[in-house]
Amino acid sequence: MTDNIRVDFDHKPEVVPFFDEPTNTFSYVVKDPTSKSCAVVDSVMEIDYAAGRLSLDGADKIIDYIRSHDLKLEWFIETHVHADHLSAAPYIQEKLGGRVGIGSQITVVQDTFGKIFNAGTEFARDGSQFDQLFEDGDEYTVGNMVCHAIHTPGHTPACMTHIMGDAAFVGDTLFMPDGGTARADFPGGDARILYKSIQRVLSLPDETRLFMCHDYMPNGREVEYETTVAAEKEANIHVHVGTSEDQFVAMREARDATLGMPRLILPSLQVNMRAGHLPGAEDNGTVYLKLPLNVL
Repeated sequence: MTDNIRVDFDHKPEVVPFFDEPTNTFSYVVKDPTSKSCAVVDSVMEIDYAAGRLSLDGADKIIDYIRSHDLKLEWFIETHVHADHLSAAPYIQEKLGGRVGIGSQITVVQDTFGKIFNAGTEFARDGSQFDQLFEDGDEYTVGNMVCHAIHTPGHTPACMTHIMGDAAFVGDTLFMPDGGTARADFPGGDARILYKSIQRVLSLPDETRLFMCHDYMPNGREVEYETTVAAEKEANIHVHVGTSEDQFVAMREARDATLGMPRLILPSLQVNMRAGHLPGAEDNGTVYLKLPLNVL
């Protein structure tokens, strides 16, 4: 259950999506309906992996939108440490200000992947790269809008769902009803925990708007990013009402066993566990991302 979390239907934020097609990722600008304040959820920095080149075209579109609408950026929300795209939060923050927040279990992710990437003692594993570490049930504000962070692990230990007014940003916990649910086989993932987290989300009022982090356009349909709790309960192909925990776990574990690793998992994790910052340059002035072999 979501305990004392209250969905505020008196505040209906304006939610503007930005879609990164190569990674099927949605970023959002979320505006408080009663002020000029806004938040950015799950920004994207592009990478040409083969060429080793970064691009910030998508981030520039977000910056242009915020500036052209005279908005005040207060928060960057990372719903989790993404394994399929790189965060652009530091770049946008440098231009527009704001604070970067993520779930407090980022420290578990940092410890796990700090070892995998042999990051060394210069890489702090205490979450200090972020401005705010959210605990389950924490409140924060975007302008006059009270927002809530709820811990929804299972895909990763640090996954949080963020409720802003009548809208909930679920990260990778859920996809559109015809897309199902996120995988749970990354280090620290757990299908049984994911099921319990999904039930927390689905215990929100039926009319709560849900915003996806990804859409893979199953069966060739057009891209979609918004649904409701009611629609997920009725029609989610993996976890609709009536699906037991054991049924879900069996399905999820069998499905995950067939999946390859995301194409950008290795660069993404190295950057995102650092709050979107790159590793420090080496003595020749060049920044490197590592390719550890036979560890994932």
